[in-house]
Amino acid sequence: MIVHIVFIEIEIDMIVTKDILEGFEKNVRTSFINSLAGFRQVALVGTKSETGQTNLAIFNSLMHLGANPALFGLLNRPDVVDRHSLQNILHTGVYTLNFVDASFAAMAHQTSARYPTEVSEFAAVGFNESYRRGIEAPFVEEAVVKIGMQFEQKVDISINNTVLIIGSIQYVELPDSCMGVDGFVDVSQSNVLVSCGLDAYFKTEKVARFEYAKADKITTEK
Repeated sequence: MIVHIVFIEIEIDMIVTKDILEGFEKNVRTSFINSLAGFRQVALVGTKSETGQTNLAIFNSLMHLGANPALFGLLNRPDVVDRHSLQNILHTGVYTLNFVDASFAAMAHQTSARYPTEVSEFAAVGFNESYRRGIEAPFVEEAVVKIGMQFEQKVDISINNTVLIIGSIQYVELPDSCMGVDGFVDVSQSNVLVSCGLDAYFKTEKVARFEYAKADKITTEK
């Protein structure tokens, strides 16, 4: 058997190896890796302490973990300083996920500020608290999509001391226009805010949705 090897010259704008990456200044490295992960859903996490103090914080680490049971994961940074959202979730076992319209980007970002424990980010940035029967944690009234969560499991990730919070979905509220007859939720219909990195925000636009891919046929759009 004869094997032909063809070398093709390609133009590469930038190469970052592990050694180069580790040589980046800390803030540059953090920004680089966070934004390299691409677009992510912005979720405002609403919680309440055991004493009744409400808290609201922005997260871009929400992940789908399974549909049956319906589970979402939420990654928390190392617990080396007070993490009010994490502490409240572990103490009360309930929290909310809130997706807001892109017009609320500045207010959503402001919830990342380190407010004192006794200050509610709802009041500090101008969002309104709201409640639904059976859900003790506060929702963002202005949110397009509201999800009530029950804490199920805490997973400590030793390699970087982050914490994965796993919760089960208890309640979902969203516009009729966002949900198709097959259950597909298209949040782009409601201009829901997404992020990239730690401080950049974007709007979404659907490109296409395809049929289930099979090896014996070409995938077609739905």
